Amino acid sequence: MDTIFKFLFDFLGQFFGSIWNAIVGVLKGIYGAFNFPKYVEIIKNYTTTLGGLAWVVAIVAIILLAGVLALVVFFVIKAIKKTIKFKKKVKDTNDLVNEVNALNKEVMRMNLEKDKILSMKVSQIGLNPNEISELTGEEMEALNAGEEEEEATGRFNKLITIDEEWADYQPPEYDWSITLPEFCDRFRNFACSRLKLFYDIKILRCFVAGFASTRLIILQGISGTGKTSLPYAFGKYVNNPAVIASVQPSWRDRTELFGYFNEFTKRYNETDLLRALYEASYNENVYVVILDEMNIARVEYYFAEMLSILEMPVHDEWIVELVAAPWPDDPKHFHGGKLTIPDNIWYVGTANNDDSTFAITDKVYDRALPIDINTKGKPFEAPDTEPIFINYKYFTKLLDDAVAANPISEENLKKIEILDDYVIEHFRVAFGNRVMKQLKAFVPAYVGCGGTEVDGIDYCLCKKVLRKFEALNISYIRDEIDGLVQQLDQLFGRENMNECKEYVRMLQKMV
Repeated sequence: MDTIFKFLFDFLGQFFGSIWNAIVGVLKGIYGAFNFPKYVEIIKNYTTTLGGLAWVVAIVAIILLAGVLALVVFFVIKAIKKTIKFKKKVKDTNDLVNEVNALNKEVMRMNLEKDKILSMKVSQIGLNPNEISELTGEEMEALNAGEEEEEATGRFNKLITIDEEWADYQPPEYDWSITLPEFCDRFRNFACSRLKLFYDIKILRCFVAGFASTRLIILQGISGTGKTSLPYAFGKYVNNPAVIASVQPSWRDRTELFGYFNEFTKRYNETDLLRALYEASYNENVYVVILDEMNIARVEYYFAEMLSILEMPVHDEWIVELVAAPWPDDPKHFHGGKLTIPDNIWYVGTANNDDSTFAITDKVYDRALPIDINTKGKPFEAPDTEPIFINYKYFTKLLDDAVAANPISEENLKKIEILDDYVIEHFRVAFGNRVMKQLKAFVPAYVGCGGTEVDGIDYCLCKKVLRKFEALNISYIRDEIDGLVQQLDQLFGRENMNECKEYVRMLQKMV
C-alpha cells in the first residue's frame, strides 16, 4: 500500500511540481523584471567603476529598459480593458436577445387577442369563426379596420362629412341681374367699405376678366401690395371665402395638393384643396383657391398635373385619380377612385420675385394670366356695400356674353399681326396660338368689365408677350427697344400702349 502511494506521489508530483515551478518561475520572472530596488543596487555597485563614456551607454540602457517595461504595462492594461469590454458586449447582446424574445411574445399575445376580437365580429354578422378564411379581401379589410366610432367610416373622413353636411343643401338666392361693370364697381366699393382694402379699378377689371381667359391667375409684385388680400376679398365679396393653400419649399409633387393614401393607417390624408374641390361639386358658388407664395417651390413640379388637366377642352375630362381602386364607402361623388374637377373653381397664385423664390417658367406663364401689383392702393371713400351671391354659371355667362359681344376689331387684329412679325424679326419672340386664344378672350371680357379695347390689348401683350424679353440678353436688344416703341406709337397711337412702353423702357434702364 505504501508503495502505490509513493508511486502516485512521485508520478503526479512530477506533473504538478513542474506546473508549480513554472508558475513560481513566471512570478519570480515578473517580480525580477519589476524589482526596481535591485536595479538601484546594481547601479550603485557600478557607480565608482563606470567612466564617462560607460555612463552614457548605461543611461541609454536604463532608458530602453524603462521603455520596455512601460510598453509591457500598457499592453497588459489594454488587454484587461478589452476583456472587460467584450464581457459587457456579450451581456448587452444577451439583454437585446431577451428583449426581442419578450417583444415577440407580446406580438403573439396581441395577435391572439386580435383573433378573438375578429371572431366576435364574425359571430356578430352571423358567420362561424371557422369560416374566416372564406371571407373576401374587402370583407377582411372591413373587419380589420376596427372602427371604434360609427360616424368615422371609410378612408375619406372629411369628404364623407361633406356628404353628410351638404345632403340637404338649399342654394341661396343668387343675384341674376348684376352686370359685369356693376360687379367690378361693387367689388371695389365692398373691399373699401368692409375690408379697408383699396384697389385701382383697372386692377379689378383685369382680375375679373382673367376668369374668362384662364383658370390660373398669377398676382406678382413686391411684398405688401395686397396680392393675397385681393383673392381673399373676392371670396368675401361672393360670400364664399377663398381656400388658402400656403405653398412650402418642400412641395415637389401632386400629393401636396391632393393628399395621399397612407398605407399604414389605411386613411387618405385629405388636404384643404381636396376638400374645397369636393365641396364645390355640391353647389354652384364661385370658388377661389389661393396658392400663397406659389413660387417658393417649383410650380411646374407640384402643379404640373393640374396645368395639364385644365388644358383639356372638355370639362368632363378634368379628372384626377386619387386612389387606384374604389372602396364601397368612398365619397358619393367619387367614380372608380377618381374625382372630376368642378367647373366653378379658379386658382390664384401669389408670387414674390426675390432671392428666396424660383423663377416661374414659360410653361406656367403661358397657361396663366399674370397681373403685376407693385403699388399700394390709394385710399378713397366708398358707400357701404354688401357682398353678393352669384351663381358661377351666371358669372361665366356674363364673361362669355362679353367675349361674344366685344370681339377684337379686325383693325386691331391686323395691328397685332404686324407687331407679331416685328417682334419675331427683331427679338426672336413669337406670340403663339395659346397667347392669341387668351388675348381674344381677355380683351373682350376686359371691355365688358368697363375697360377699353386698346388698354386690354396693351395689358395682355405686356404681360404675356413682352415679359418674355426678360429671358433675353438685354444688352443685345437694348438698341432695338427704341424701334419697338416707335412701332407701337405708329400702330396704336402715341397716347396708347403705355403698359408696353413703360415695361420695355424699364428693361432698357436695367442694362
